[in-house]
Amino acid sequence: MLNTEKGVRIPMQADVRELTVFLEIARCLNFRRAASALGVTPSALSHSLRGLEEKLGLRLVHRTTRSVGLTAAGERLAQRLRPAFRDIDDALDDLNAFREAPVGRLRITSARVATRLALMPVLGPFLEAYPGIEVDVVDGAAFVDIVREGFDAGVRFRERVAADMVAIPLGPPLRSAIVATPAYFAKHPPPKAPRDLATHDCIQLRFTSGAHYAWELERNGKALEVETRGRLALGDQVEILEAALAGMGLAYVFESQVEALLQQRRLVRVLEAWCPPYPGFFLYYPSRRHLPPVLKAFVDFVRAKA
Repeated sequence: MLNTEKGVRIPMQADVRELTVFLEIARCLNFRRAASALGVTPSALSHSLRGLEEKLGLRLVHRTTRSVGLTAAGERLAQRLRPAFRDIDDALDDLNAFREAPVGRLRITSARVATRLALMPVLGPFLEAYPGIEVDVVDGAAFVDIVREGFDAGVRFRERVAADMVAIPLGPPLRSAIVATPAYFAKHPPPKAPRDLATHDCIQLRFTSGAHYAWELERNGKALEVETRGRLALGDQVEILEAALAGMGLAYVFESQVEALLQQRRLVRVLEAWCPPYPGFFLYYPSRRHLPPVLKAFVDFVRAKA
């Protein structure tokens, strides 16, 4: 209870647990996902939010059977709380200075294919070297504000990283490959030039925005972006590879995904001369002066492996 100047006693408005629940709901905009992230039941989450709203005398979240959204008051509260909770996290992270090795949780957003090709080869040795650190990798096919969403770092191509972020190479250079099954090419003549792709059923990579990826090709310094056509569109390159193996068309994938499949002759490669190497994935994180010890340990580990 607090005393005002007039002697009126008013209740403490909220505790840290309730505010943590609210911030997770604001981040996920989904009660089930927020409850899962906090390790509680959706009913317990709803009860905590309702208690907070009753204490404040304000509706913070719009809830329907189909959607969850923040009210104007909820959006204002979330904006004010996020930096405050980051400061609390940083203060707790500073205690790692008194330990021989950092302890804590590292949250990373990464697309599935980036996780497989670039992140997983590093995570095993890192976790072995730092037994006190937990790593939570969240599938990040859609671009997110890592600060707003509570991530420590993300994995993306360099050109897709915001200018105010620090980015360091994660993994070796990459090369693309255009492939299909021998059975597909038995029915369709292999393309000899990029223009020939117009006659093929090309499996499309669909972004979360709904747009389709234009295949990027280059030869002798001549770069092309080819708007391919196809009857199948998928949101992940792992799924695209599976579709290609099922004979559904041409796939534009990473060379490292198909090396073994090419050797086994389960896939055939075309237009190889138009697929030169290029920089691979990058680990990126906010450009602040003092990194949290857990993130600093991972950044230093990645730099040492480069």
